[in-house]
Amino acid sequence: MLPTLTGVGRLTADPELRFTQAGKAVANLAFAFNSRRLNQQTQQWEDGDVFYIRGTAWERLAENATETLAKGMEVMVTGDIRTESWEKDGQKHERPALIIRSIAPNLAFAVAQVSKDASSQQNGQGGGQRTTTGRPQQGQGQAQRSSPTSPPKDDPWAVDKANGYSDEPPF
Repeated sequence: MLPTLTGVGRLTADPELRFTQAGKAVANLAFAFNSRRLNQQTQQWEDGDVFYIRGTAWERLAENATETLAKGMEVMVTGDIRTESWEKDGQKHERPALIIRSIAPNLAFAVAQVSKDASSQQNGQGGGQRTTTGRPQQGQGQAQRSSPTSPPKDDPWAVDKANGYSDEPPF
C-alpha cells in the first residue's frame, strides 16, 4: 500500500493538461509544501523547510483541475505518494511523485463558484453540454426549481422575523 499525503500547499506552476494516445486526459501539477512559522521574538513570519513534489491527475479530475487552478494558488490535495524512476545519460534518477485523488482551492484565500461538470450531470443528473471553457451552459442540464413562497415552519435557517425566525444560526 502506498502512503497517503493530505496537505495544503501552493502550485508552483500552472497545471499542464495533455492526452494519452488512448485519449485519456492527464494533468501534471507541481506543488510546494512549507512549514511557515511566526517567530515569537521578532513577530515576523519565517519560512522553514520546503517539500517539492510533482503530482499527476487523471481523466475528469485532470480536466477540472487544469480549468480551475493556476500557479500560486493555495490548494488542499490528497493522493498517494510513489517513487518515480528514470534514466538519463546513463544515470538513474528517482523522486517522489503524487497520484492525485482530490484537489481543491483553499477557500481561506480564494472564492470559488462550484458547479457540476457535464460528465457528472449525466447518468440522470441532467447531462449539460460543456462550453469551450468547460462549464455547463446556462439552462442546459439544470433542473428548474421553483422557490417556495414561505420557508417550511421547521426550517431553522429560514428568515421570517414575524414568526420568530432570524438571520442568526440556530445554535
